[in-house]
Amino acid sequence: MLALALTSVALTAPAPSAAAADGHCDRQERVRVPGAAHQRSACLADLTTTGLAGTPYTDMADQAGLTAADTRSPSGVPGVQIDGYFPDSSRFNNTHGWKHDAQFVIRLPDRWNGGLVVTGAPGTRKQYATDKAISDQVLARGYAYAATDKGNSGVDFYRDGRRPGDAIAEWNMRTTQLTRAARKAVAQRYGHAPSRTYITGISNGGYLTRWQLENHPELYDGGVDWEGALWTADGPNLLTSLPATVARMLGGARDEDLHAVGFAPGSEFLWPYHEKAYWGLTQKIYRAEFDPSYDSACPGPSAGSTTEEILAPCASDAAYDYAGRPASVHRAVARVSLSGRIGKPLITLHGDLDALLPKAADSDVYARMIEARGRGGLHRYYTVQGGTHVDGLYDTYADRLRPILPCHRSAFDALVAWVERGVRPPADHTITRPADGDVVNSCALGGDGTSER
Repeated sequence: MLALALTSVALTAPAPSAAAADGHCDRQERVRVPGAAHQRSACLADLTTTGLAGTPYTDMADQAGLTAADTRSPSGVPGVQIDGYFPDSSRFNNTHGWKHDAQFVIRLPDRWNGGLVVTGAPGTRKQYATDKAISDQVLARGYAYAATDKGNSGVDFYRDGRRPGDAIAEWNMRTTQLTRAARKAVAQRYGHAPSRTYITGISNGGYLTRWQLENHPELYDGGVDWEGALWTADGPNLLTSLPATVARMLGGARDEDLHAVGFAPGSEFLWPYHEKAYWGLTQKIYRAEFDPSYDSACPGPSAGSTTEEILAPCASDAAYDYAGRPASVHRAVARVSLSGRIGKPLITLHGDLDALLPKAADSDVYARMIEARGRGGLHRYYTVQGGTHVDGLYDTYADRLRPILPCHRSAFDALVAWVERGVRPPADHTITRPADGDVVNSCALGGDGTSER
């Protein structure tokens, strides 16, 4: 999740929407996204991935690995899509050939329910990354949808900004910026502002959900956090758990050392994949973001030019000791740290087999932070038995894993019921993995106000 999808896809334009003749896009040219430096609108017969796959209006390659192969998604949602970007000086995102960051997508369905859902890209992906995981479902429910690339993307994102921490600090700013702009665009399209605005996201998108509800609760009515990354100035954070994984990759750590920093016993069967795809890359690029002086030669000005170079760890990270690093490093992390002081309802989901962001060093800690701030009444925390960081791994380990996406869909329903009808979700608990049944498309949270998908 925190790594970039390293594949590409050829895109072709879809056929014009037949519905355009029925007048459903009459107002599309009048919708201007406030603050956008560039935008373009399209009237489309289907805003979901079923209709957009293979077109310039989504990027299926950037969604790779996020969902299980047999995931069922709704389709047939006509409306308007607006693609564009806000002013920005960085150029990591080449979607549409723009070579411009701060790109966004806003989707406005014809049949609108009065709500808006906002998200930021997971990992180092871009604005279309959660189209299947999030956009399809909420559009089918009638919500307008907005997603941002967070202002920088790709494995070299750490090069953005002038000071350590600037790139990640921009993620928060861009999410706030898009939320405000999308609310005004929605008002232009439908004649009034959304009655409800929700935020949700996966991994780094989950971090953004947490940060926004702490720092801009006035913009949202609630959120669902799907395995959000935890940043705290004194730890735990990625830089306190991942060095042990690099040490293990290089033969300098045992399984017990990973258990000691939070990796769950029983998750070992997932470690070989994470050694190849995540651990070394994630440690080096986030360490470069906050602590560039630790090893200026690795990753250096780029994480690499080949897949092998990009995924290779820095040997120096095996000995990285976040606690012993200078105060300036901790101050850089403090700029983006979470406090637990959420101001609107939040539901957190975390898999007990997450082998990238182990829940013991992440969501378990964040739940305690929320309680310590006296905001426990606004929070529900569900551990997904058999869940791991990316649902695509279910296709390889169907006998041991379960996808989190159907639980996210049920959690979103529970959030809406909580906010709009006062139906309180069930208390914190573990969502057990059933012995049989369709775990790819079904997840009952349990208790009142929840639904089985």
